[in-house]
Amino acid sequence: MVQALIFDVFGTCVDWRSSVARDVAAMLPTVDAEAFATAWRAEYDPAMARIREGGRGYVPLDDLHLENLDTVARQTGVTVPDRAALNAAWERLDPWPDVVEGLGRLKRDHIIAPCSNGSIALMTRLARYADLPWDCILGAELAQDYKPKPAVYLACCAALRLPAHNVMMVAAHNNDLHAAQACGLQTAFVPRKTEHGPGQTVDLEPDGDWDICAPDFITLASHLEAKA
Repeated sequence: MVQALIFDVFGTCVDWRSSVARDVAAMLPTVDAEAFATAWRAEYDPAMARIREGGRGYVPLDDLHLENLDTVARQTGVTVPDRAALNAAWERLDPWPDVVEGLGRLKRDHIIAPCSNGSIALMTRLARYADLPWDCILGAELAQDYKPKPAVYLACCAALRLPAHNVMMVAAHNNDLHAAQACGLQTAFVPRKTEHGPGQTVDLEPDGDWDICAPDFITLASHLEAKA
């Protein structure tokens, strides 16, 4: 039985690309905002990889985002007048249209929480902005490491005092689900086919044996309600 659902956030719950581009356009009106947002996000995984591989101690994602912003600004020759304000764009990401209603339904019978690489502070402020009704904030900061390292998923289960098989990981990214499944969690794939824009080529379809595949959170809630 699924007692708790934990969620990838960036891409699965919220539209980071359009939201970050909106803030970039407001602060840097002469810049190609979507290209800048995409380049900023492209620094995300390499920055975390150095920590996952042991080349650097744990650094909260807020700080990595700021370092990555500086990298992209330097590469593009852009001067950012207020780095901290633009970095806070990651706390102002719009949810996909089905998310708030779907989470509300899922929350009726399950514990719901993020399992994000975002820090507790970032996830808390984002939840307030996007009206995400989490029961608590979980994720990378608990484990002092980054997904898809097993420690992150297992730390979430341990914090809830639940065995992994009673927890379901929900994500739009197959690699996230492969890692969670290897830790014994149940899995749900909800694709976000425009996360990376109209030309997206990754994570359009499930590539694993996931417990549930649903087009949105409302359908996911219906699946779980039918099993109750």
